[in-house]
Amino acid sequence: MELTAPIIAELGGLLLAAAAAGWVARRIGLPAVIGYLAVGVAVSPFTPGFVAHREQLRVLADIGVILLLFEVGIEIDLMRLRREQRGLFLAAPLQTVLTTAIGAGAALLAGMTAVGAVLIGLSLALSSTVVIVNITRSGRRTTDRGTEHALLGWSVLQDLTGVLIAAGVIAALGAASRPPLVALAGIGVFVALAVATAWILPRILHALRSERDLFLIVSVASGLAIAGVGAVAFGVPMALAAFVAGLTISESHAADEARRRLLPFRDVFAVLFFVSIGTLIDPDELGSGLGWLVLLISVLLVGKLLVAYLLARVTRLAARPLQVAVGLAQVGEFSFVLASVGLAAGVVDRPLYVAMLTAVAASIAVSTVAVRLVGARPVADQPETAIA
Repeated sequence: MELTAPIIAELGGLLLAAAAAGWVARRIGLPAVIGYLAVGVAVSPFTPGFVAHREQLRVLADIGVILLLFEVGIEIDLMRLRREQRGLFLAAPLQTVLTTAIGAGAALLAGMTAVGAVLIGLSLALSSTVVIVNITRSGRRTTDRGTEHALLGWSVLQDLTGVLIAAGVIAALGAASRPPLVALAGIGVFVALAVATAWILPRILHALRSERDLFLIVSVASGLAIAGVGAVAFGVPMALAAFVAGLTISESHAADEARRRLLPFRDVFAVLFFVSIGTLIDPDELGSGLGWLVLLISVLLVGKLLVAYLLARVTRLAARPLQVAVGLAQVGEFSFVLASVGLAAGVVDRPLYVAMLTAVAASIAVSTVAVRLVGARPVADQPETAIA
């Protein structure tokens, strides 16, 4: 007991510090995520003062991102999207592909390998679902209902398109040091496992709906187990596997109940995920990666914001095109996961990795504030989400 007491005390202190920093961030008009990232920077080994135990934090942060993307997968309702915003089925996938291509082209010109360049392009093409949910639910928001639906739907379709592209990139990398064909076969087997899960898990959850504790245990355990099996047995990154696991029950009657019960756990662990990102930002390496940061931000502005704006207008979405584009012009949790895959595979170096982490923080802060400024009158105040 005495051996674990310092770890428990540190965890409690980090959560309290994150809560305080998140509160301050919101009071000055920034998303709480920026406060969480700032706490991570403050307790990192690259800044003076207290240094958090990064390995313990990383385990909890991994759980956070798994539950985060598992819940995002559950939230997807493709049939509703098709009824409400049919143009999204063209605009969102096309934006994801075009931004990936633009980002990859820029990275290739900067000297990266083809696979690494595609990985960076895809990282920039995807937006943070957590941040977009915050934009659409914040008490300070200026979005109308059509714009909110477009933002949420666009983000969902980005993730779906990104999963397909990421599967090919991971196979090309030879995930977990496997030959590309073996890695691709592993992804195929994992998809078959996901299909089987899609048939079995909803039935189990439906049978347990009256058993609140067992329903919650099975929901959380399923996301963690499928993510772990996908990573260990098939070489699929845990976060990607968790997202697919969420998709397996998204169309079931138990999906809404599972999502509602997962939210409190997701919120706590996801805070630690953003704190852990902050602990990875090395100011010294950021100096050497400043050129990369400029390139990443440039691609976000030209290859993402501009492309999203033009596509929103061309497809005649029932939304404000500029507000949709500004809301999407940031990167987040999926981008961090993909950059981490590239770092582990040796196709992304440390300066570029730190530049990507910095781009996560900067783009979230700017996008969340700017999306309010390009809107109309604020809507009635509502509680903000716990994460952003």
